[in-house]
Amino acid sequence: MELHERIPNNVNLSGDKRLQRALEKWLPNYLDWWREMGPEGFQDKDVWLRTAVSVEPDGWANFDYVRMPEYRWGIFLKPAEPDARVGFGDNLGQPAYQEVPGEFRNALRRIVVTQADTEPASVEQQRRLGQTCPSLYDLRNLFQVNVEEGRHLWAMVYLLHGYFGRDGRDEADALLERRSGNPDKPRILEAFNQPCDDWLNFFCFTMFTDRDGKYQLSALAESGFEPLARTCQFMLTEEAHHLFVGETGVGRVVRRTAQLMKQNEDVREVGGIPFDIIQRYINYWFSYSLDLFGGEISSNAADFFAAGLKGRYQEQKKYDEHVLAEGSFTLPVIEDGRISEREVPLRNALNEVLRGEYVRDCERALERWNKYVAEEGVDFRLRLPSTRFHRHVGEYAGQHFDLDGEIITAEEFEARQDEWLPTRADREYVQSLMHPVTEPGKIANWIAPPATGIKGKPFEFEYVRL
Repeated sequence: MELHERIPNNVNLSGDKRLQRALEKWLPNYLDWWREMGPEGFQDKDVWLRTAVSVEPDGWANFDYVRMPEYRWGIFLKPAEPDARVGFGDNLGQPAYQEVPGEFRNALRRIVVTQADTEPASVEQQRRLGQTCPSLYDLRNLFQVNVEEGRHLWAMVYLLHGYFGRDGRDEADALLERRSGNPDKPRILEAFNQPCDDWLNFFCFTMFTDRDGKYQLSALAESGFEPLARTCQFMLTEEAHHLFVGETGVGRVVRRTAQLMKQNEDVREVGGIPFDIIQRYINYWFSYSLDLFGGEISSNAADFFAAGLKGRYQEQKKYDEHVLAEGSFTLPVIEDGRISEREVPLRNALNEVLRGEYVRDCERALERWNKYVAEEGVDFRLRLPSTRFHRHVGEYAGQHFDLDGEIITAEEFEARQDEWLPTRADREYVQSLMHPVTEPGKIANWIAPPATGIKGKPFEFEYVRL
């Protein structure tokens, strides 16, 4: 099969011989990586997956059974806008960049590589989860997330091969050499080196960490480098499903815990996950995901905005002023061991502006989960910790805070962290519940079934043929 047939695309792959040669060399290495680091134990199974086949909103995906190594990872960009212009920054209104501007080359490559590195990392983190799936519905959703992370890797590798020359080819090769959690060759961002070895971790990861991806991709979807913008615009179409898996997954665990509490207040005795453990998992993944936005005060964020490379969330829809040459942002910072406020130029605070959008989105999900608890007649509320809690990047790294964001000593944090973050005992208990349920229509006791199936199919459908 010709490469342009093996790889569905709308980038004229059949007419670009140079790009074909580069990807023909990269494809076997990618498949070797997938077989080594992709879902373990299910490579030869038929899975009911959606495959991107176009960018038309009324028919962009095809659903059918496919074996994952044979999945058609495609390269799709949203159609180009006629007379596209840079939408923000110092070059506002200038023609959009169709090639990499020399002065922004290193910054753009860094943006693309960092985003690209997250895609295979999450596949690696989740590679063994299939062996403990709570239902065939969840197993299929896991694999859908995995193959689409693989497609997003292809999307970024297309940019590296197509626009960055030899440097881009070297970076694309390195994406298949790093490994999540490997001490010698770890993934770039720390959240993608954390273990994701049970399904509560998976749901929290797709809820909180993939949600960071939504905001990063949205900020890049209006980039003045038009190939990057068009690539990210289509990636967001698929990313919505990943967030759905996470938000509804945690919500189903929360609802089931509330249901089991009506049988026995100690839900461990009836095989449920206690709310205090769920809360600690939320604290863990929310805080690690906050780090992905970068430092609260960032010259890189200012430079990316000035260059028109990375804007704010929904830059054109939400804002009227797109230059930000003036204006400031008030940030809580730590000075002399106390929390105080500092005025910083707005451009330097754009990571924090984006993080604020993310936090508000997470708060909306928490309200929905708490509504599930109330509907079951149980008196309990989940919460998000302070954005200062358990941070490893930015103004609050190296400091210690409680869940309310108050400064505490290292000794106090050490004494109380078992209240706030998952303990070894928590993880071992959750692991003890992870027994696979693979009969169509059946589900593990610790999670509620979904409200509906996928694409009109019932929950009882055989989503994975075992």
